[in-house]
Amino acid sequence: MIPVSHRYVRGRTKAKAAVDDWCKDVAPSDELRKWYGHEPGRFAEFSGRYQRELKDPQRTEALAHLRSLSQDRPLTLLTATKQPDISEAEVLAGVLRT
Repeated sequence: MIPVSHRYVRGRTKAKAAVDDWCKDVAPSDELRKWYGHEPGRFAEFSGRYQRELKDPQRTEALAHLRSLSQDRPLTLLTATKQPDISEAEVLAGVLRT
């Protein structure tokens, strides 16, 4: 199993967040992110839609990159939401673990 965690970093720069790699290609589309709006009742639908987006070839390549990083060390996903358990980081962590 890939060790994945996530943490809240809203308002921090990449340097202050101590980020080794900023993998923007795995982020949900703006359209999906805006539709979701972190509404708890939409999380299940958001999760399904986001997982479908992650099957895009460019995103699949980025996922492979994240998996390769996790082979040597734990992987920490960053999120700007105060509710990480219903965030894209939670969905992404689940996808990386499968």
